[in-house]
Amino acid sequence: MILFDLKCQAGHVFEAWFRNSSAYEAQASAQEISCPICGNVRIGKAPMAPRIAKSRDMSAKDTDEAVRRKAEILRELKDLRRKVEENCDYVGDRFAEEARRIHYGEVESRGIYGEATEAESSELKEEGITVERIPWVPTTNS
Repeated sequence: MILFDLKCQAGHVFEAWFRNSSAYEAQASAQEISCPICGNVRIGKAPMAPRIAKSRDMSAKDTDEAVRRKAEILRELKDLRRKVEENCDYVGDRFAEEARRIHYGEVESRGIYGEATEAESSELKEEGITVERIPWVPTTNS
């Protein structure tokens, strides 16, 4: 199959698929192709950009690199999660409340982690409380 950009006598450009170049020539000379916009049967090939496929070696190399990079990012995120869990207190869905208590000196300063909505995170930042959202990847591959 081959795809051609075609142009009618009125200047409308459209695409059409053909079995091969000979099939296009036969249909065009028999005026069997019509413009889908105006119905004109005087059709010719329009200029079109060549479609050049990447070599298989480049595609495989790019894919391998993407897989390696993804694995590296996942490893770094798992390391980050492990460090946070080892060095900070988990406060669950009370994160915003506890972050405020620490910020305003109501409790001793310490590292915490937990859950907060996008709105809660925005409110904390507006109050000048430093918070960061990180992707929390599972510790196993399952």
